Amino acid sequence: MSAATDASGRAGAGADAVRAAVGAVTDPELRRPLADLDMVREVSVDGATAHVAIALTIVGCPAADRIERDVRAAAASVPGIGLVELEIGVMTPAERAALTERLRGGRAARTMPFGPDSLTRVIAVTSGKGGVGKSTLTANLAVALAERGLRVGLIDADVHGFSIPALLGLVEDDGLPPQPTRIDDLMLPPVAYGVKTISIGMFLPRDQPASAVAWRGPMLHRTVQQFLTDVFFGDLDVLLLDMPPGTGDVAISVGQLLPHADVLVVTTPQTAASDVAVRSGLVAEQTGQRVIGVVENMAAMTLPDGSTLDVFGSGGGASVAAALSAQHPDAPPVPLLGSVPLSVALRRGGDDGVPVVVGAPEDAAARAISDIAGALAHAPRGLAGRTLPFTPR
Repeated sequence: MSAATDASGRAGAGADAVRAAVGAVTDPELRRPLADLDMVREVSVDGATAHVAIALTIVGCPAADRIERDVRAAAASVPGIGLVELEIGVMTPAERAALTERLRGGRAARTMPFGPDSLTRVIAVTSGKGGVGKSTLTANLAVALAERGLRVGLIDADVHGFSIPALLGLVEDDGLPPQPTRIDDLMLPPVAYGVKTISIGMFLPRDQPASAVAWRGPMLHRTVQQFLTDVFFGDLDVLLLDMPPGTGDVAISVGQLLPHADVLVVTTPQTAASDVAVRSGLVAEQTGQRVIGVVENMAAMTLPDGSTLDVFGSGGGASVAAALSAQHPDAPPVPLLGSVPLSVALRRGGDDGVPVVVGAPEDAAARAISDIAGALAHAPRGLAGRTLPFTPR
């Protein structure tokens, strides 16, 4: 990489300023400055014209148009620059290999970065049965946490009933979820509302978008494992997993792969749902995971006349929290973190791909979800299995 020069061949302050501005542009997929990724190759200034050369990670990079636009704008923002000439190339295989090695942070390929020593808090969102709004709640919680300034990742582990891409509006013009960009053996998850997201729906054949995923145990385990090892989430504060309902293969696999994960149990107020929801919490505890709370969804809604409508009854969330707390009477009780009322805005946001916490933040459901996100963001993390940065004497 040559030094920036002016028209006379000497190092110029204008070129240095342009290089700094261009280098600060963030790659929208890797979420790091171009300078840190060694994507800025040449910068020179000739009078009022800036000549900039950058290297994209791969041919056909889906973020190419945005990077080009941002680089041009950054260079043009430097005082004295009136014209930007941009040359766009592609990294060599050796440069890509060096980049992936740097992104892994020294870890070997296909190793899981979310082990017990990881600084990322892992939260598996579970339910005993389907139809309780678990995925809608998970998607909105992820966005609410990201809006609080946290770095958030989301794995759609509900392989058979994936719905996270649609809930987050991750749909292209053809109606299908975007496919992850691949840099050698790393997959870059698409980003929506600041949340890095991966789902099996992003890998289905493009000519068979309605095809069903009919997989059993080994394939399900391998899929979850690949999401955890081959997808580059970068440095995360929180990783959420939208779990399938029940206590089947995926729940067992996640328990084996992430035994230190926290678990959030979702139920509706009715007894038929709350009784089953307790089981998902018990299975999580059997694998060593810690139940950090219960969320009651589809709770009573307040009507315009001030009356309430409790379609699914009441008290289910409190009964689940009490039942799980009773399993360990000497431990702190499992809290009911919140009740999310029935909401037309919540349903409409899911259909439109605009989470209610963004599209209608004053809605009662949005406020309840934001409060739950606040409780999760400030809750203490469990230290079981983690290596502490000191040695006892």
